[in-house]
Amino acid sequence: MRTYYRGNDALVTSELFVRRTTSAKSFVIRDMRNVCIAGDTGSGRSMLLIITAAGFLGLTATAAAWTINGRYALFFLAITLPIALGATLAWQRQHARWELRAQYRGRPVTLYTSRNVRVFNQVTRALRRAIEADRRSVTWEEDDVA
Repeated sequence: MRTYYRGNDALVTSELFVRRTTSAKSFVIRDMRNVCIAGDTGSGRSMLLIITAAGFLGLTATAAAWTINGRYALFFLAITLPIALGATLAWQRQHARWELRAQYRGRPVTLYTSRNVRVFNQVTRALRRAIEADRRSVTWEEDDVA
């Protein structure tokens, strides 16, 4: 049995995918169908709050710049809003939850969940390699949801 990934949260071998979290569970690679990646970027409500706060800060800073010198206010706005948007997108990416899902013995299951993109990609790559090694019955769908 070949090991493709061994970590604190998962183990991927040529025959098994083992989720090592509070609810440890094993899945036989050969019994998986329609494996796919799903991403949950967090609730829209939290994003709305962050965008509103970033916009408020940008407008407040612009108003402060306007009172000092009106000529530089639009320049300041043009700088602060992209920075606020970039910070919002970085926060969203950092707090996203990624999932590996599949049909396992005829039932939909979540194989693995992580908020760490680097580790999630390592586990995903290991599972993909295990599936490719056992090409007989497993399929992989390219339904990446961001």
